[in-house]
Amino acid sequence: MLIFDQLKRDDPQLRAVAVGMLCGLGLLLAGLWWVQIVSSRDYRESLETQAFRTVRIPAVRGKILDRNGTILAENQPTYNVSLYLEELRKPFDSAYLQEAASAQAELKRQAADEESKLHRKLTKQERKQFLLTTAQKAALRQQARYEVASNVVMQVSQRLQKPLWLDRTNFERHYETRLALPYAVLANLDTASIARFEEQSTSPLGVDLEVQSTRVYPYGLTAAHMLGYLHRDDRSVEGEEAFFSYRLPDFKGVVGVEAGYDKELRGTAGAKSVLVNNVGYRQTENIWTPAEPGHTVVLTIDLHVQQAAEHALQSVYGPGTRGAVVVMDVRNGDILAMASSPTLNPNSFIPRISTQEYQRIAELHADKNRATYENYMPGSIFKTVVGLAALDNGWNPEKPVYVDANPKDPAHGYIAIGRGIKDTVTPGWYDFKKAIVKSSNAYFVRAGIYAGAERIIRLAQHLHFGEAAGLPTRQDAKGKFPKGMEPGWTEARTGNMSIGQDPVWVTPLQIAVLASALGNKGTVLWPRLVDRIEPQDPTLGEQPVVFPHRPPRDELGVSTRSMNILHEAMLAETEDAEGTGHPAALAAPGLRICGKTGTAQVQDVEGHKTGQTTWFASFAPYGDAKWAVVVMVEDGVSGGTTCSPVAGAVYHALLERERMGAGKNGTLAKQ
Repeated sequence: MLIFDQLKRDDPQLRAVAVGMLCGLGLLLAGLWWVQIVSSRDYRESLETQAFRTVRIPAVRGKILDRNGTILAENQPTYNVSLYLEELRKPFDSAYLQEAASAQAELKRQAADEESKLHRKLTKQERKQFLLTTAQKAALRQQARYEVASNVVMQVSQRLQKPLWLDRTNFERHYETRLALPYAVLANLDTASIARFEEQSTSPLGVDLEVQSTRVYPYGLTAAHMLGYLHRDDRSVEGEEAFFSYRLPDFKGVVGVEAGYDKELRGTAGAKSVLVNNVGYRQTENIWTPAEPGHTVVLTIDLHVQQAAEHALQSVYGPGTRGAVVVMDVRNGDILAMASSPTLNPNSFIPRISTQEYQRIAELHADKNRATYENYMPGSIFKTVVGLAALDNGWNPEKPVYVDANPKDPAHGYIAIGRGIKDTVTPGWYDFKKAIVKSSNAYFVRAGIYAGAERIIRLAQHLHFGEAAGLPTRQDAKGKFPKGMEPGWTEARTGNMSIGQDPVWVTPLQIAVLASALGNKGTVLWPRLVDRIEPQDPTLGEQPVVFPHRPPRDELGVSTRSMNILHEAMLAETEDAEGTGHPAALAAPGLRICGKTGTAQVQDVEGHKTGQTTWFASFAPYGDAKWAVVVMVEDGVSGGTTCSPVAGAVYHALLERERMGAGKNGTLAKQ
């Protein structure tokens, strides 16, 4: 009441203030009424015609490093020229109106011609055939969109000075299913194209550079089988949201370390929401959950040694060489190199492999890691196991054994067991050392029969032949080895086993475990490929996961005397000029290498020779072994001629690496 009493006074200023306040209040009430009552339906319809689309954002994949921190697999930004279709909506509509007007005019002309012929006006029903149908309108819209987008792509082509064209099918599929996302016109631009695109003051309407993270293997073919490769896989993994409207490109490891540690490398995908209008064009977007990058996997391999092994292996028959090299630290089981040939380039699988490259890989079986995933008969390198079994059972290494002449080939030896077993050595007397150096079949058949099949099998079982090595590569074959003397076992079968033929089937990695056990005088180690897993951002406080060296898997359980006799014989094989493994010593002068060559015949079901597997198993240096090097080549000339020079080149690289600076605990130094 006090306010009204004041207004009754003759005070024009007070009345003006009161009128102004009342007017303002009236405007506010009118605006509220307009928004809440008059426009409520429009706002409701707008909300109903908008919707959110959820998009899965892949995480940045973790790196893979060698033992010295050299990057073997990483992610690099790639630049794509992309069309942002929401920016082309008005040109799309304008082009459609022109197309529709032109089509309608043509139909109107046709209707007039028809009336002229009939000399009367068309009925309402007759006029319908001269109107645009829904399907025709849709086709005109599609044509208009394609023409507008094609013109934009042509402008980009002129700017980049590259021939570009718009694939109509892919474009329409993207428009119908992924309208809220940009459409890539040109992927993976080189630096010159990026600079050429950016140097222009303005971009064509609806075009911009889009940055994506792409998996890259800087050394291409190097360590490809060990690293593995990726395939496109946009699916959610455990711990992620499962339902998305769209999924951006993501990849999953298929084999190798990429597969074995895919969960750690892949990280956790993020999510964003995209607000689209009633026809699906993007309006705004908002990141709900940022992607968490994957972890870094550090391997035990040394890039320098790995490259040397691959180069030496392919020097045999070129890139088509079918073989493998495995290098292990005999003191702790670390794999320092693992080469397999023919090989592949994991970069070829990103974003997808071409038909030609896929056919090449399939024809060569280049996707198979021959070091771990193919079974071979070991041939004469298995004589080291037979020799230890015989020596530990009282076999006299000094006592000579006479090798008879082959009746059909008097220049070479022979032993009459089963159908007869040929020998590559000349007939005559052989003691243990000479039999190793010359690799006499007849000598070790007799030694194997003396030791007995059960004792040989028991010793080989300590090496865990016939069991997987436990590598996280998804290419870890078990090999094949008898668990005991099966029913019907014959002396001839013992003879075949004694020279590394069927029933003995192994992988080169298993032979590397054997060579390491010989080098360290009896300890059977677990092969170790991964050293640790580290967070990409150590500042977050997350601790690395270290994989320590596992306790020994087994012990051979042979006497020191037996082991020393075998070491001396294997040393003679490389140091004696007539030794089959002498080329290894020539390739690594100054290093005393203990080695054993081997050649195993490959036969078809009818017993005809179809090829042979050549081997060289070794460790060095003599007396204080550090490394084991195993080389296998399919269809080589012989273990000595084909494989031992490869091993020598690898030892040369190991010596070079050691001269760069010795690390602690028997590991190669980090750079």
